[in-house]
Amino acid sequence: MTSGGVLEIGQEGQGVAEASEARRQDVALLNRLRRGDPDAFEQLVRTHQDRLYDFCVRMVGDREEAHDLVQEIFVSVHQNVRRFREDSKLSTWLFRITKNHCINRLKYLKRRGRGRSEEYDEGQALWVDGPGAPPAPDAALESARERARVQWAISQLEPDARMLVALRDIEGLSYDEIIEITELPEGTVKSRLHRAREKLADLLGRLEP
Repeated sequence: MTSGGVLEIGQEGQGVAEASEARRQDVALLNRLRRGDPDAFEQLVRTHQDRLYDFCVRMVGDREEAHDLVQEIFVSVHQNVRRFREDSKLSTWLFRITKNHCINRLKYLKRRGRGRSEEYDEGQALWVDGPGAPPAPDAALESARERARVQWAISQLEPDARMLVALRDIEGLSYDEIIEITELPEGTVKSRLHRAREKLADLLGRLEP
């Protein structure tokens, strides 16, 4: 067997071992949560809050709304953790709950007339890190502008498309995980994601100087 083949087998074995260890840690954490261990809930929040917050920002396009959503999501998790059947990874279950909360919040905001912004305002990029942030070097400022462009373009997608782009291209989840979260067939996920990427590329192309 070639050294390359040995390396590939070694990497695969390492990946399986890491997945097994992650699963073991999930089970241990869930057992503590179900016993009402407050430290376990704090650990759950610390481990997952940043990713869930980032996903919420991508979905609703508003940091304050995303902050409120994350608090609601963890309340829901706390109330429903005993119902989790462990038929998926803990993180997948958390994203499924988060997805449902985001979709409901978007419907609520739409009813109140707070829809997506139709025009890109480059001024929003200047304060990406908050009004109190120090002046950024040119490279950092350009990076902030690019993040703002991408966020604006994502906000123009329909919620289902926005969700798929966020899960796959930003959070880097596997198709299997996305299928479990969205409860959509694989073919539907891939075709909708393809169309969403095309729309995203078109929107970003319009912003080119």
